[in-house]
Amino acid sequence: MKTAIVTDSTAYLTLEERNSYNVHMIPLSVNIEGTFYDEEIDITASEFYDRVRGAAEFPKTTQPSVGKFVELYETLGKDYDEIVTIHLSSGISGTFQGAVQAGAMVEGVDVHAFDSEVAAYLQGFYVKEAAKLASKGASGEQIMTHLNDLKDSMDDYIIVDDLQHLQRGGRLSAAAALIGGLLQVKPILTFQNKVIVPFEKIRTRKKALRRVEEQLASAVEKHGALQATVIHANCEDEAREWMKSLEAAYPTVDFTLSYFGPVIGTHLGEGAMAMGWIKK
Repeated sequence: MKTAIVTDSTAYLTLEERNSYNVHMIPLSVNIEGTFYDEEIDITASEFYDRVRGAAEFPKTTQPSVGKFVELYETLGKDYDEIVTIHLSSGISGTFQGAVQAGAMVEGVDVHAFDSEVAAYLQGFYVKEAAKLASKGASGEQIMTHLNDLKDSMDDYIIVDDLQHLQRGGRLSAAAALIGGLLQVKPILTFQNKVIVPFEKIRTRKKALRRVEEQLASAVEKHGALQATVIHANCEDEAREWMKSLEAAYPTVDFTLSYFGPVIGTHLGEGAMAMGWIKK
């Protein structure tokens, strides 16, 4: 049995990683003042933040068409018996449902769709784990079982500078955005039941980072060795500095620096930072 691994662009795996792990990617798009860009193909993360800073219109994001999924699955079906397709949370995008619909439309190849229930490089962790198993000849069912087992250890925390991005993009309630603005807090958000919800309201960014680190310490105590990622929205220097201090404090954790690209960056805004992890 040969199993192909598919994901979407919001996993933010680099081109080198996708090639190394033999991962196939379908892009989501961002609409900047009337022009559509496929992220990770037509526009880089840094180009995106430069273009939208001060733009008159709020960017809009678009999920891939079902037809794009069908086309890729049919092509892969010529060389593979099965496909495991891994996507950002179904609670914030219809991308996963599009993959499910496409999987039911193709013939000659079994498609297993996995809802990561998260996004960005946390989704990427699942993709890499799936790819490792696929390279060893694992079946789609075996890969799906492993990915579901990993969900118990997955955790994530997002610190945003401005809740208006999430509110305007429909990913957070207007009431939550209003409260955050009035209190001038640095809210910590998390994924819960597939959607982004407030975790805690913290007064300063420094204290918010420290609170997230406390959550990491608890996870290390519970699980021991972890894979973790520090993710930034165009604030790489700050993220790198934070990760460096975390690496020194938690030697059993393997850290990866990643970024929020155009689609997720549209909803979180420039300056957002996150950390998440999964057991090794």
